[in-house]
Amino acid sequence: MILYFSGTGNCLSVARRIASETADKAISLYDAANADLSSEKVIGLVYPSYYFNPPRPVPILLDRLTLPTNAYVFIVIVCGAQTGNSIWAVEQLLRRKGVRVAYCHKLRMPDCSAIGFGRNPNDQTWKFERFASRLDRIISDVKARRHAHHFGAWGPAGWLCALPSVEKRTWPLLLPHVNADKCIGCGVCERVCPQGNISLVLLPKNSSSERNSESNGEVAQIGGKCVECLSCVHFCQQQAIEIAGRPTPKLHQYHNPNVKLKDLLRR
Repeated sequence: MILYFSGTGNCLSVARRIASETADKAISLYDAANADLSSEKVIGLVYPSYYFNPPRPVPILLDRLTLPTNAYVFIVIVCGAQTGNSIWAVEQLLRRKGVRVAYCHKLRMPDCSAIGFGRNPNDQTWKFERFASRLDRIISDVKARRHAHHFGAWGPAGWLCALPSVEKRTWPLLLPHVNADKCIGCGVCERVCPQGNISLVLLPKNSSSERNSESNGEVAQIGGKCVECLSCVHFCQQQAIEIAGRPTPKLHQYHNPNVKLKDLLRR
């Protein structure tokens, strides 16, 4: 079974490809939560690197699973550049559960967080062609049940970013906020948020927003469980979800070309 966490489709695309080539199935970590997977012979984990660490939900969801201690377990990190402690941290968690990781590797794809720093993730599509052979190699290694650890060592960058004092400063850099003047209450962000952290609320009666005249009387509101996957930012059809007060250019919105919006909507 291939378990994945995906915000804009990169990890979902990779998980699907591995599952297809290995006659397995790919399932979201959210859908697998609390499942008993103790009879599985192969467990694959595909997730991104956020601030040189695994996304916050990944270790939480993995800790809820009942995993086999004798399965072939592998990890594939999908990232813009560096993995940091994304592999190491999960390996430590799994080890405490009696599970050993046999294989790990990384695959570079367009960096979705680039949009938060004024860069266009769509300018990084060259990574698809450049790293296509690496995915082929990863699939070949998994099919052959090879044991190898690439990019899985502990690193100071991941440790530093995980410090509460540092995290307090870095976390707001990519924290999304709704521009109520642009939001029309379509609900796309609410349905695509993997955390269920976005809801639609009624507009104030005294709202004078020009944009709100196009809405259904509601506006999106982001709660306190954001994990900065930026799915809402990239899929907002009105570019109404901004980062650090900066507008979201439509040309900078990105999602994996092999994945559609409907594939990422919460069930």
